[in-house]
Amino acid sequence: MTAAAPTQKARFQEDPWLWVPLLLLLGTGLVMVYSASASKAAQAFGSEYHFLLRQMAYGGAGLLALLGCRFFPYRFLAGLAYPILLLAFVFLGAVLLTDYGHSAGGAQRWLRLGNISFQPSEFAKYALIIYMAYSLNKKQARIREFSIGFLPHFLLLVVFAFFLMQQPDLGSILILMAIAWVLMFLAGVPFLHLTWPIVPLAAVMAWIVATAPYRMRRILSFTDPWAHAQDEGFQVSRALMAFGNGGPLGQGLGNGRMKMDYIPESHTDFIFAVIGEETGLWGVFLVLILFAILFLRGMQVALEAPDRFGSYLAAGISVVLGMQVLINTGVTLGLLPPKGLTLPFLSYGGTSLVVNLAAMGILMNIAAARRKA
Repeated sequence: MTAAAPTQKARFQEDPWLWVPLLLLLGTGLVMVYSASASKAAQAFGSEYHFLLRQMAYGGAGLLALLGCRFFPYRFLAGLAYPILLLAFVFLGAVLLTDYGHSAGGAQRWLRLGNISFQPSEFAKYALIIYMAYSLNKKQARIREFSIGFLPHFLLLVVFAFFLMQQPDLGSILILMAIAWVLMFLAGVPFLHLTWPIVPLAAVMAWIVATAPYRMRRILSFTDPWAHAQDEGFQVSRALMAFGNGGPLGQGLGNGRMKMDYIPESHTDFIFAVIGEETGLWGVFLVLILFAILFLRGMQVALEAPDRFGSYLAAGISVVLGMQVLINTGVTLGLLPPKGLTLPFLSYGGTSLVVNLAAMGILMNIAAARRKA
């Protein structure tokens, strides 16, 4: 009896390197969403707590999803890979082909049921991860064959890209490409198979950018945001000003000025700029450290997972987290061309928060299975 006690205790032990950074980021997100949105909420809805209360509701739903995924054995997801993949395509198709599709800001990326909006591209990222983890694990013995290890997954990516280009959502396509390439590389797909499509894909992406005037303007504004500060470079130039105002120590919580109509998406895509202005360099550094801990811990879980399916699953979740942080912060700092993408756990938004928290639950489940093994 005494020998079994430590094993039983370890079975319910949680990983602090996943929980602590996650909870700190969630708390920081609530504070910064309120700070960035209070004035706008009071003007538009008559209550400065409008966005905060909704974000708290999303966070509560997300934590329930996290707990559900935390205690749902991740190996069962392998048997659900095809239904989940099919559901992702149904959602993406419904955005374009049904009356439930909703557009905003020139893009049709949401499904709306009454007052509830859902962004299928967020679900599609994790649907691709689950399917590829299942498929790559199943095909491991023949993974080096072009027609087995590379071609089917590349064609699946093309189908996803077709749906997303109709929205349009070029940023999600880039994230899906990163997911697919990293997982195939980890599974042992030959490097030559992974590199030959780069040139034609780059040519296609260049053509897509060149044939869309607004994308060309974004590229031009990226090269010199100050020269385009009144049009395409408006948000990025104001975000850079916010970081400059913040300095080393920041202006203090609630005291930021650039969020007051100078940065239109300050509580969503550009919340990192509000963090920079109000908490300064130390706050920015702390947020990036918390994300780095989550990413590195996720990759460690992938390396130590008890099976290949869990390893690929954990690696894919970690790559999505890292890519979203890299793109959002890179855009806000003027290091990448403008792209509307939320900052995980910090930006206002229901779909992103709930889906990312559910993914963290899966990662925690893999980590728990590793400890049991």
